[in-house]
Amino acid sequence: MLGPYPSPGMPATFSMRRRAFDPLWTRLPMTPTFALLPLCLAGTAALASPVLDDAVRQRAEELTRTGLHASIVIAVIEGKDSAVYGFGSSQAGKSAKPGADTVYQIGSVTKTMTALLLANAVVEGKVKLDEPVAALLPGYTVPAFDGKTISLLDLATHYSSLPRLPDNFAPKDPANPYADYTEAKQRQFLAAYHLPRAPGTAFDYSNIGYAVLGTALAAQAGTSYEALLQKRIAVPLGMRSTSNQPTHGMLARLAPGHLLSGEPTPAWDLNVVAPAGGVYSSARDMVAYLQAYMFKPLRPYALAVKPQRPVASGDDTKIGLSWLLEQRQGRAYAWHSGQTGGYSSYAAFTTDGKRGVVVLTNTARDVDALGLSTLLPGTPLPPLKKPQAAIEVPRAALAEYVGEYPLDKDFTLTVSLGKQGLEAAGTGMGSAPLFASAKDQFFFRAIDAELAFTRDAAGKIASAVLKQSGQDTVLPRKP
Repeated sequence: MLGPYPSPGMPATFSMRRRAFDPLWTRLPMTPTFALLPLCLAGTAALASPVLDDAVRQRAEELTRTGLHASIVIAVIEGKDSAVYGFGSSQAGKSAKPGADTVYQIGSVTKTMTALLLANAVVEGKVKLDEPVAALLPGYTVPAFDGKTISLLDLATHYSSLPRLPDNFAPKDPANPYADYTEAKQRQFLAAYHLPRAPGTAFDYSNIGYAVLGTALAAQAGTSYEALLQKRIAVPLGMRSTSNQPTHGMLARLAPGHLLSGEPTPAWDLNVVAPAGGVYSSARDMVAYLQAYMFKPLRPYALAVKPQRPVASGDDTKIGLSWLLEQRQGRAYAWHSGQTGGYSSYAAFTTDGKRGVVVLTNTARDVDALGLSTLLPGTPLPPLKKPQAAIEVPRAALAEYVGEYPLDKDFTLTVSLGKQGLEAAGTGMGSAPLFASAKDQFFFRAIDAELAFTRDAAGKIASAVLKQSGQDTVLPRKP
């Protein structure tokens, strides 16, 4: 995912280097939807529970009613009070009300938990932020640049100079792309990779960087990432439905994932990349998690949201340990979003501890705008786009678009002709069908993006232009 670090509302993109996980294309049957009454998690009475903004409620109802999302839960936190609002159905074909205990995969919001594990280790004196990660991974060969090593702080702030995804990422199953990415492959990647710049010099969102951070913290603790997560976060905060390895009870409450196009898809097995996005949780647990940051936080929580570095020059956004720190409407807040193949999430809280929000959905369509508008009532929601209509193009005419369209050495968009028509796949991602809207104009249903082709003076295809999130990225065709 993306251009500058994803601003709220930014969806996943092919170039996606800085946001969570790229969704691997979409497919999903629509279910009957309905809004739910709030479930009060704290406070003395339902009347005292935080109220969901009308504009957000209406948008969530519309999103689930029209099938753009299978289900959505929104937790609103006001100090020590909280309420969860559910929309849609958490089980296909059933009137299953999503609520506080419905389980979702939270994607890259997991990174905030990995960063909190780092903060905890720092506060306990077990590691230092400026410590080289190589010191925690003696069996690894970790790349450096002109003698400059990657520190734990570099990994936690996306300043490591590691890429978004490893260059040896080649999933056997695009529907579960990380399942076969093992620690051995991670070790192999680090040993062979050459950093393009010195660590600590530039922000570049990296999933593999957080995978390495989680591996290092677990190694230092002499345990697994899951055991560390339970010991340091889940158990102390009473988060009984939070795990990288969901229990049978959690799986029984899991809302099945859906791709953007509407088709069901299994939850991803993140394997060694779990510290970057593999955790499952519920709204009830996530409320407890955010409140730990909001209530006069103990040192690890305070350290995690302390501004460490800028995200981009000329941008007021800062990054703490994973958390993005911004200001709007005169209010400072911390936020992070996440997305895997069938799920999206958003978590945020004002740094004065007065208001927080969690949004979870079992569809790979971002919910950042819902989250920000809930956190800061009055923030306008973007208009919903109407579904595009496709036109028929003869198969023979589609063949001229087939080819490779590189952005740089790390990313190439490959356009091919499949059984159902034209398809496109980014490096390390599954293939998504393309639908024609006009001559040389195509759109995706799996992601919110369009692809336009340009021609040279001779009329031959010269480049592809990926249109997404208000940005046009030109990809020249490989000769």
